[in-house]
Amino acid sequence: MSASFGWLGTTLGRMGAAVDDSRPLSCHEDVRSLLFRLLTSVVSEREPGLAGVLTGRVSLDTLADDQRIPALQATGIWFQLVAIANELLAMRSRRELEQMGGADEVVGSFANVVGEIAAAGYPAEELQTTLDTLNVGPTMTAHPTEAKRVTVLEIHRRIYRKLTELEQQRWAPREREQLIDDLRSEIELLWMSGELRLERPSVESEIAWGLHFFREVIFEATPKIYDAVEEAFARHYPQYDIKVPSFMRFASWIGGDRDGNPNVTAKTTVRALTECRHAVIGWYIQQVRRLVTVLSVSANVVEIPEDFTKALAQALHRTGTAREIVARNPGEPLRQFAAAMLDRLRAMLGETAAKPYARSELFRNDLRQVETVLAKLGGNLVARRFVRPLRQQVETFGFRTVALDIRQNSTVVNRVLAELFKHMDADQAPTPDTPQWTKRIRTALSTGEQLIVEPQLLSDEARELLDLFDVIREASSGLNGGAIGAFILSMTRSSEDLLAVYVLAQYCGMATALDGSGAIALRVVPLFETIADLRVAADVLDQLLSVSIVRRSVRDFGNRQEVMLGYSDSNKDGGFLASNWELNKTQRRIHALSQKRKITISFFHGRGGSVSRGGAPTGRAIAAQPAGTVAGVMRVTEQGEVVSSKFANRGTGLYQLEILAASVLAHSVKSHNEPELKEIPEFSEALEALTGMSQASYSGLINEPGFIDYFNQASPVEELSLLKIGSRPARRFGARDISDLRAIPWVFAWSQNRHLLTNWYGIGSALNSFLAVRGSAGLELLKQMFERSRFFRLIVDEVDKGLYQTDMEIGRLYAGLVQDPELSERIYRKIAAEYALTRKTIAEINGGLKVSQRFPAFKQHFDRIRPQLDGIHRLQVQLLREVRAQDGSTAKPKRAVNALLLSINCISTGLGWTG
Repeated sequence: MSASFGWLGTTLGRMGAAVDDSRPLSCHEDVRSLLFRLLTSVVSEREPGLAGVLTGRVSLDTLADDQRIPALQATGIWFQLVAIANELLAMRSRRELEQMGGADEVVGSFANVVGEIAAAGYPAEELQTTLDTLNVGPTMTAHPTEAKRVTVLEIHRRIYRKLTELEQQRWAPREREQLIDDLRSEIELLWMSGELRLERPSVESEIAWGLHFFREVIFEATPKIYDAVEEAFARHYPQYDIKVPSFMRFASWIGGDRDGNPNVTAKTTVRALTECRHAVIGWYIQQVRRLVTVLSVSANVVEIPEDFTKALAQALHRTGTAREIVARNPGEPLRQFAAAMLDRLRAMLGETAAKPYARSELFRNDLRQVETVLAKLGGNLVARRFVRPLRQQVETFGFRTVALDIRQNSTVVNRVLAELFKHMDADQAPTPDTPQWTKRIRTALSTGEQLIVEPQLLSDEARELLDLFDVIREASSGLNGGAIGAFILSMTRSSEDLLAVYVLAQYCGMATALDGSGAIALRVVPLFETIADLRVAADVLDQLLSVSIVRRSVRDFGNRQEVMLGYSDSNKDGGFLASNWELNKTQRRIHALSQKRKITISFFHGRGGSVSRGGAPTGRAIAAQPAGTVAGVMRVTEQGEVVSSKFANRGTGLYQLEILAASVLAHSVKSHNEPELKEIPEFSEALEALTGMSQASYSGLINEPGFIDYFNQASPVEELSLLKIGSRPARRFGARDISDLRAIPWVFAWSQNRHLLTNWYGIGSALNSFLAVRGSAGLELLKQMFERSRFFRLIVDEVDKGLYQTDMEIGRLYAGLVQDPELSERIYRKIAAEYALTRKTIAEINGGLKVSQRFPAFKQHFDRIRPQLDGIHRLQVQLLREVRAQDGSTAKPKRAVNALLLSINCISTGLGWTG
């Protein structure tokens, strides 16, 4: 490892031995040791005696009441610092791999992926064809899974940057000491800032939170991805002149997702669109100001081409201040051209009287003019360094930053359309889910029916939804091209659910013809979430595509229909194995439908942070998708704390984006020829059997009498609402049963009590029953599947990791919170027995390895924090007893509530995800 910190392999236990703050900070310290020593120093000044808590020698549940909050605060900060250190060390490791063996050694990078493709004999032309259609769409969502405040994230970023500065060898001892003092000051700020939000974040603050990552990381990192592709081709296909398109397409739900969130209104969506537009224009202004500074090409030194001189005259004319610009930059035509671009960009924000750019393509064309003239003047490197990245950013982000998706629940859409039909048809109005409803919707679309209803007669819900469609129509036209992404219909259960969206869009002026002979200018995307919905998804789409106006609409959007797949609710509905297998089968069925219908169907994967919500490692998760189902186009959600873990720092952000894009390229090129993705009937038959048994076991648990009481009392699910981590409620419609509970708090709660059953429950019973019936032949088959099926191996490995983080002894403490002792013991024993059975059967399949032995880095990290984490769990159980002991008429004790919320934060930080 790098000598900059003198990697000594210091363990956490040794770090907490005696900390002598009088000694000078050594330049030969491991990064974790340094951070631990600085934190201990900060804590010792404020709360003497808590060092033992940080090392795990003193358990938090043994502390006096007045020490709980500072101890939790110190432990939470330590978990944050460990995560920062891990990120830095991962970046350092990748650099060292590249230094020793070249860029090909970094697994999952473009150099690595293109190298493997070249070695397999694929011609460059085939890769170029795939690149030409490549479309990779990370999508930021406002799910309430980010427990850290933006203020805290900014401190984290500064700590990371100080650590990277410390890695440099050039510092004198005095300078190095100053950097370490700066680090300590940031840790002091972390201590004084506090983790807990004082108020639940507004949607407006969530919009600002999402844009923070673009300004700090994503805008700058994206052109480097395209550079990585170019460099990989130069390395492995040196004779081929690769053309790299700008294939990243970022999207967002923040300000557009109103499913169960009454705080997101049409006005909020307008605000989101405006803020996103201003963010990217502001970024372009910064970059063009730099061009004005650096493009000091003098007409007295080089001969400026005539075509550029004409373009310059036109550019200056559009500013209305040509004379002033020329006077400021005499004899410097490129600088004048950049100044003209700057004036036009500023005019878009109302800062100048120049003619604003009407479309981003016009700005891009101006940048191409600059690139072209620099090339003619022999300044290719200047163009590549200063102009090309900005042009690629314009091609990627336009004047929008992201395409804002709109999401609403099918229940709301159908309820509003039923209300409109009632106003229009009176007593003849049909009700949803009837043949009359189906006929009424299709008739409305085929005839181009227009809405004739007085707005004041409508309910607030109906007026709000129609206002939203008006916003979509306005934002989809003119200057804002591409600002609206898709209308995503959650809980899609039938083709009529989707057709209802088309009807509402038609009513709001989004039809291209008034008689029903045109198309609807809106991308409508079904979101299939439950097991039952996944099973009928292909049939629903087939019925949808039988409607003429839908086919024409899909054709207008490049003959491509997008389908979103929900990992979260399908897991809550049927358990981990059933969810993943049904998602796999659904993709294959829909892919077959796309070939039958002669259209392209792309998939949008609604993954979360935890394994049970689809949060497997990006490269492995994409590589395990069914053959042919990626085909160059993929969208994935980046939710909550996943966004900050991936995009808080530039190096990590670039790596994460490269892994995503390179994995999409690799699957698109190779999947049809990869043996591990080949459909083997015997494997599919076994998975079908396993899924049925697993789902039966899982359903047996959640339908066990008293299970809901156990869940509510043996976890902090109700107390999670006190943690101000998102703008939307935990339940869609306010009901108190599991079906209405969002998948995020469902997973969050089971992680807080260390049951983590959403990661593995039902799989042990399924494997055990399979082996009981099939015997040794069945075990050999499962081992073959583990070796030869990428999908099955990923399932087993993610279960393995989930089992390692599960702790049923800690879980027993939470079970003790259940008021009915018989219920507590019955449910707990059922879960504990399944846990033991799952550990046993997983070990039989993977060759008898101990839990998580295949993942030493994952295991080492968790072992490092386990002592403190276990103490937090024990304290959280005590705090839950105290907070719940107050009757309804008494205000809950503030210190106990704050300590409880801090414990929830600490556990989610330690695990690395909330939900």
